[in-house]
Parts: sequence; structure tokens; C-alpha cells
Amino acid sequence: MRGRDLIGAGALWSASQSSHPQPARKIYRIGILTVAPTAAAAGPRPKSRSIGACLRGMRDLGYVYGEHFVTEARGADDEPERFPALAAELIHFDLDVIVGAGPSLRALQRATATTPIVMASSGDPVGEGLVRSLAHPGGNFTGMSAQTVETVGKRLEFLKEFLPDAAPVAVLWHHDYVRTWQAAQAAARVRGWKLVSIEIRDADEIDASFKAATAARASALLVHAPAVLQSHRQRVAKLAIRHRLPTMFHHRTYVDAGGLMAHGADSVEIWHRAAAFVSKILNGAKPADLPVEQPTKFELVINLKTAKALGITIPPLLLLRGNEVIQ
Repeated sequence: MRGRDLIGAGALWSASQSSHPQPARKIYRIGILTVAPTAAAAGPRPKSRSIGACLRGMRDLGYVYGEHFVTEARGADDEPERFPALAAELIHFDLDVIVGAGPSLRALQRATATTPIVMASSGDPVGEGLVRSLAHPGGNFTGMSAQTVETVGKRLEFLKEFLPDAAPVAVLWHHDYVRTWQAAQAAARVRGWKLVSIEIRDADEIDASFKAATAARASALLVHAPAVLQSHRQRVAKLAIRHRLPTMFHHRTYVDAGGLMAHGADSVEIWHRAAAFVSKILNGAKPADLPVEQPTKFELVINLKTAKALGITIPPLLLLRGNEVIQ
């Protein structure tokens, strides 16, 4: 065959190839279940700092919203009791992976045993039965641990820095997080501190819990009951001031709502890191084979306005250790 004929044949082959539709690139669908309002979590530029951090993590890994993936978000709007219905709703979509955190994870666990779930984050993934172990999750969950249980002792230390050694600290906890209370007991036992246990079952017991702490002559309060108190943060902060109880929380949202102090893993950083787990799953990895990671960045947030309302002075060294001080 002559060269001219070869060129003509090549052109015909190229034309025939272009006339056939090429397989479309798969656009991954990522579910998001969050305590924030749906409107704050939806779309390529969500208003939620946490969800935004996750999507920024996807961009950092080379994913383009709308070209490589889209999100299907559902938000509880600060009402954790809505999580079961929202989780069930998400499962009906053909999703490649779902990202959730905190109390939403239990709802997702009940809703599906097959859809991959990325935790961003879980306070105690092993204790809550979400994974078999950090190294070998063994199911459809993986992601980030917030080490909430492991850092209980550190929160107590910060709280005790401006309290008399003999003063008892009340611990407000929910039975779903019994390991938090146990960790507080262990930390106090080593340091010789006295604790008062106040178990709360539902939001109807919030007022009574503070009265119990006052009746026990507690000098301060350590709080960990996210499923119950999430939508009552401002109420809890006001009660702490009314009862003159310096209060330590596990998450900065309580301080933003008027609480005194919070110490815990940086949630924005954790959500950003969660994107790496999403990417691995989209590329074929099984959640059961992806070890759960622990946070590397923690934050101490202090509300000086609340300290003034309580009539207490935050020690200068503690202020220097604070990652953020709200005036």
C-alpha cells in the first residue's frame, strides 16, 4: 500500500473511532452526614468549616468537584435525634462512600453494613463498636479517631490548674460514653483527685444535673455527653455560669456557645485528613484493611468573657498554652 493510501486509511480509522462514543468517566458520589444544617454542608463550597476542610482535602489530592465527584449531604441542624432517619435516607442513594462524625456514626452503623463509612471523627471507635481495632477495622468503617477517651486526663489537668487540689470535680457523662467516665476515674485516681459522677440520660435531665453538681459541692465540671447536649450548648453554658461552675468540654463548639474551655483534637484538621481515606476507598481499598489514624493536632480554646462572668482568673501559663482565646 502506498504512503498516500496509508494516510487515507489512518484518517478513516480515526474518523470511525471518533464517531463511536467513548466511555464516560465515572463521577463518584460521596455522602456526608453532619450535625450542621444541610444547606451549610451541600455543594462545592460548603459554609461548614469541617465539610469545607474535607472538600479542600479532596482538591489537594487532585479531585475536582463536578468532574471527579459530587456530594450528597444531609444535615441534622443541631438535632442528633434526626441522624437515624437521615442515615436511612442516604443509604437509598447509590453512594460510593459516606463521611460522618460523632453521634452520626452510630446511625450509619445501624443503617448499613456494606457501604464504606469514613469516620471524621469518632471519639472512641473501638469502645463504640465501630471497628474491631484501630489497626484492623474489620468492617465497613475506617477513618480518624479523635482520641476523646485517651485525652480525658489532659482535660482534667487543664481544669484543675486553677482549682484547689482538694476540690471535687463533677463529671457529666452519658451511658453511651461510659469509657469516658472510666478514663476520668483512672486519671483522678493516679493524681489523688476527687470526682463526682453525674450520669445523664436525656436532655430533660440537664437542669437536674447542674443542681446535682452544686449539691455535691463540686468546684468545676467536666462534660462529655455529645448525643444529649449537642443541641443544648448555649443552655449548658448559661447553666454553668448560673451555678458558678468552671466547665471543660471536649469540643470547641461549646466554647463558641459560651462555655469556658475546651480541649480536643482539631476537628477541621481531622475532616481534612478524612479526604485521604475517601480517596483510597474510591481507588479500590476496603475500609476493613485501612488502619484507623489518630489525630496529630489538638487545640485548647478558652473563653475569657465566660471566665469574667464566673469571676475567675485564668492562670497566665494556661493562657499561653491556649491555641485560641476568645475575648
